[in-house]
Amino acid sequence: MTKKKVAIIGATGYTGSELVRILVNHPEVEITMITSETYAGKNITDVHPFLQGIADFKLHSVEDIDDANADLVFLALPHGVSMDFVKRFQNKPFKIVDLSGDFRLQTPEVYEEWYQKAHSFSQGFSLAKFGLPELYSEEIKQSNLVANPGCFPTGAILGAAPLLAGDYIEASPLIVDSKTGVTGAGIKSKPVNLYSNVNDNFKAYGLKKHRHTIEIQEVLGAVAGNDIAVQFTPHLLPIDRGILSTIYAKPKKSITDNDLQEIYSKFYAGKPFVRLRNQVPATKDVRGSNFCDIYTTYDDRTGMIIVISAIDNLVKGAAGQAVHNMNLMLGLDESAGLNLVPVQP
Repeated sequence: MTKKKVAIIGATGYTGSELVRILVNHPEVEITMITSETYAGKNITDVHPFLQGIADFKLHSVEDIDDANADLVFLALPHGVSMDFVKRFQNKPFKIVDLSGDFRLQTPEVYEEWYQKAHSFSQGFSLAKFGLPELYSEEIKQSNLVANPGCFPTGAILGAAPLLAGDYIEASPLIVDSKTGVTGAGIKSKPVNLYSNVNDNFKAYGLKKHRHTIEIQEVLGAVAGNDIAVQFTPHLLPIDRGILSTIYAKPKKSITDNDLQEIYSKFYAGKPFVRLRNQVPATKDVRGSNFCDIYTTYDDRTGMIIVISAIDNLVKGAAGQAVHNMNLMLGLDESAGLNLVPVQP
């Protein structure tokens, strides 16, 4: 069987290098080009030494992209940058998985409100499909442009979707309290990810206005079939990777732990990367893997449902999910290349 050809644009950040780590062992795909404008002409191992002897790729300029003969291109670029490349590539023969937030929302107006950036390719919103395979696999299969979900939204949406889809809870407010590792801030040095600000510290940030709030709210509103309000608060943990989200919701009628287990089991039947847990998950339970681990329970004292989800922000929250989307878009087995065992301890 001829392998599918893929290219990665912007492979020198965390998500880009994670794509290389996953794709280099994919049985049905070959990487034909990796680009970096900053390091063009150098080897990717000059930037990411851990890939030495595993993925010794020369880095190209994006101007060479036609030479890749790619079936699909990953855009591992910052928000506000990807949109220009999607516009530029709109008539190219390859499919695109965009890992930025440039096409995740419903309209360019909503994007500009929450990202505080002007959008340069509004037509892309009608072309892009939201790339959460557990909810939209059929749409993803037919799409040429997929907007890979954000890391926080992935864990939050998967945690809450079964309850909203079945109309089991009050839709507003839905409370999502999330904690993330520092790699969520990206590879470039900035005050938020300096060692002295992260080590031996724990803090909330982005209160009321974090851009992932609207992404969670839009998708879960679509799942519920009506507008909802999401109270989302992210926190920064002094760990490398992982996101733990705790979701609080008020049930519309009496519900038990057994009911919750049945609801989630039916909703995620046949979904290979959602694991329903009998104990509270931790970030290390999913580290390095494409799993989303979910635990549910009902608190008789407060009358609240508690849902806890755990993902690796760089895999299920970014590169692994992008590969899952690629598999669907290229007609491959959805689990191909993603049977990644979590790293413990």
